[in-house]
Amino acid sequence: MRIRLHVAYDGGDFRGWAAQPGLRTVEGELSTALATVLRVPSVDLTCAGRTDAGVHARGQVVHVDLAALPEGTDQLVRRVNGVLATDLRVLRAAEAPPGFDARFSALWRRYVYRVVDDVASVDPLARGHVLVWPRPLDVAALDEASRALRGLHDFASFCRRREGATTIRTLLDLGWTRRPDGVVEAGVRADAFCHSMVRSLVGCLLAVGEGRRPVDWPAQVLVAGRRDPAVTVAPALGLTLEEVGYPADDELATRAETTRARRA
Repeated sequence: MRIRLHVAYDGGDFRGWAAQPGLRTVEGELSTALATVLRVPSVDLTCAGRTDAGVHARGQVVHVDLAALPEGTDQLVRRVNGVLATDLRVLRAAEAPPGFDARFSALWRRYVYRVVDDVASVDPLARGHVLVWPRPLDVAALDEASRALRGLHDFASFCRRREGATTIRTLLDLGWTRRPDGVVEAGVRADAFCHSMVRSLVGCLLAVGEGRRPVDWPAQVLVAGRRDPAVTVAPALGLTLEEVGYPADDELATRAETTRARRA
């Protein structure tokens, strides 16, 4: 049976999602805990989106295939969380509907990047989840510069290329707001993200927000189709995977098949 897990973690002490020998990773810790609880040699996990080292998650989705589940999913959650350290939690688990794939069935992933541009107002209890920016940010300029990046584009300018992988993505939402407590948030939602894409977009836009670059500069970077050394990749600690969206159960298999096709 295939089990769907909803997972949250503080990425500060993890070297990313993907298991790596000798390093503490989310996949490594979670797969070990599941294997321990289920008394099996190992388990293979598939996640909705592989997060980089230091990136947090509230809404990561994972699936695992099991020959059998001796106890119910509620008991599985309790037992796995009893093994895991408290910076990694399984929030809930359920048997997945037919055709479900945590990665390929997803319609979109939503991230939020958080920035504090007033050093005096940094909340000490949240310092590991926000980027402290030393200069004031113009949220209206940030939002205006983001408009040209929305939609279907080749985001090669904002991605680390991988051989055989496409950099074409549909950026469904990209917008900036300032919360009542002064924290500036960038909400980013896309059908998928390539490696370092969100942090590169944020780094590029922050140069506009502080007035160092004109509002049309991110659009120029996008059209160039190649990495621009002037674009700084924003640090990981401000980024959180908030939510993953899926279609109705009867559309899961079709969505997975469509996603596996290489985009052009």
